[in-house]
Amino acid sequence: MTRDRIDVRGPRFGAVLTSAVLAAVLISGSGGLLAFQALVFAVGAVAGVQHSPYAWLFKVVVRPRLAPPDAFEDAGPPRFAQCVGLFFALAGLVGYVVGPDWLGLAATGCALAAAFLNAAFAYCLGCEVYLLLRRAGG
Repeated sequence: MTRDRIDVRGPRFGAVLTSAVLAAVLISGSGGLLAFQALVFAVGAVAGVQHSPYAWLFKVVVRPRLAPPDAFEDAGPPRFAQCVGLFFALAGLVGYVVGPDWLGLAATGCALAAAFLNAAFAYCLGCEVYLLLRRAGG
């Protein structure tokens, strides 16, 4: 994927925002809000997580108020996680727009669970899957 190095705090900040958006989707059933989150995932997956709208917000608003980063990570695993998030958001969008409703709820709930793990515990499920796949592939 990419060998760019990113501030480890950026993806976690993005996970906090993602969790809030996905929780709002589950509460409201808003397909439009889920479409917005899918677009955020798509930008992160295609352009790189460091170019997503949430990363821009982190760079402009949050990072200047923090101490310089003391840890960086490869952008590849978080970028893969954005691809996984995009998959679940699109599946949820199909459920909310076309049906069945349970698909929208289940897919959004799965995406929320993964985002919350990262936001609350700094455990990126998509990143771990990426690393397992890399190891399995040699």
